[in-house]
Amino acid sequence: MTSLKIKTFPDNILRKKAKKISKLSNADREDLSQMAEVMYLNGGVGLAAVQVGIDKQLVVIDVGQGLVKMANPTIIKKAGCEACEEGCLSVPGVNVIIKRAKTVTVNYLNDTGEVVRLDAEGLLARAIQHEIDHLCGVLIIDYLNPLRKLIAKSRLSKTVRKQHNS
Repeated sequence: MTSLKIKTFPDNILRKKAKKISKLSNADREDLSQMAEVMYLNGGVGLAAVQVGIDKQLVVIDVGQGLVKMANPTIIKKAGCEACEEGCLSVPGVNVIIKRAKTVTVNYLNDTGEVVRLDAEGLLARAIQHEIDHLCGVLIIDYLNPLRKLIAKSRLSKTVRKQHNS
């Protein structure tokens, strides 16, 4: 059982730009495995390391096609555009319609340290873009217009206060 816990807005680590990994270590592999466990336990389709308090460019994704573990993911090509509603484990109770590329090509290190190039479309492409946003300190609420962002932050602050008072 993992000891990792999902960090929620307004935790400062969610705004941090995650550090690149020079070489994948056994500790990084263990982090990826524990992140996958947290993602599955919480019903997510993706999770970035910063969401569990780890300052590294690590991501796990499973949109129903099998678990993908990524270190240092970098989008090298985007095509098309579509708008879809997204939620986030770190921003509970908030859904945002976000325009993202329909297809992406991403380079990353897999859990054995090999460089992989992946062409993704649909939900997988969206999840990759969402998780890379996390590695850059970007949250789904950042896509809202100023008024909706203020309302969402207010709602999230009330939720956080309720949790702390319980």
